[in-house]
Amino acid sequence: MKSASLLAWFGSLALVAAAPFYADKMRLLVYLDDQGREHPVRHAADWAKRRAHILENMQAVMGPLPDPGRKVPLDVQVVEEADLKACVRRKLSFAVEKDDRCWAYLFLPKDRSGKLPAMLCLHPTSTIGKGVPAGFGDKHDRAYAVHLAERGYVTLAPDYVNSGDYRVDPYARGYVSATMKGIWNHMRAVDLLQSLPEVDPERIGVIGHSLGGHNSIFVAVFDPRIKCVVSNCGFCSFRRYYGGNLKGWSHAGYMPRIASVYEMKPDKMPFDFTEVVAALAPRPFLASAPLKDSNFDVEGVKECIAAARPVYELLGAGDRLAANYPDCGHDFPDDARDVAYRWLDRWLKGAR
Repeated sequence: MKSASLLAWFGSLALVAAAPFYADKMRLLVYLDDQGREHPVRHAADWAKRRAHILENMQAVMGPLPDPGRKVPLDVQVVEEADLKACVRRKLSFAVEKDDRCWAYLFLPKDRSGKLPAMLCLHPTSTIGKGVPAGFGDKHDRAYAVHLAERGYVTLAPDYVNSGDYRVDPYARGYVSATMKGIWNHMRAVDLLQSLPEVDPERIGVIGHSLGGHNSIFVAVFDPRIKCVVSNCGFCSFRRYYGGNLKGWSHAGYMPRIASVYEMKPDKMPFDFTEVVAALAPRPFLASAPLKDSNFDVEGVKECIAAARPVYELLGAGDRLAANYPDCGHDFPDDARDVAYRWLDRWLKGAR
């Protein structure tokens, strides 16, 4: 998407009005007009209306996506560089908005010719933040920024709000949620990737585990520059999340309005992951959902895939929605990562 149209996209999101409430978030091939009358979704233009309502209802909970005027020059500052076997690792900071710098690890493959695909690698909940996908954690299965760099991708692993080296009070900065602050910072990370001479700006994907799994979905919904998405242990329908108790989503590190406005009740929520997954269409999306994940009920993942499937098919992209259900707990084991990495290769490298 060209920069002018991208700015128009962002600007239109920042000026959203209240959207209608959809009680049944499994039935996605319908939209409501201004009078609350239901209409079938038969074409892409009809789906665009429902999709707009989904994004508006996400912002009702997360707060509005900031206006592009909040951007400042990235001012990338490298503080450390390490020469690894297959790539170079740089620790850096970059400006995400005025007086606010986020930290990240950047991996550049040594063996390269021409511009490479790139991956935004979002970390799970951890005190070391970006260090997990960068390989500093105690679990090899989380080091996907390293794995993908060894596979020929430029990778960038930024810190989430108040993780790793990054400290910020999103609420003092006018954000309604840490989730939206994370979305903004991750979009700025895409700006950074697109600015690199080694990166093909049209081949950028995102991957994450747990916290990074849902943050990958969230940023991709709002940023069309992200062309492929992988979420591992990242979501399920709200009614399947701990039996419908949304307390875990409502603290200051996520979306406090889930408690203060929507009483932590799924039936009061303006959006659900059934809709959020569909809002990624027609871009390739892989849900990696372990059968024994104690955080995100696999049956709730299957609900989301089933709800989104008709939307993908309507848009002629049925082969771009997939799910893998490894037999494990809240992890990202070798076989699951192999499926995920091959999915990325298929859509970002053209490897079939």
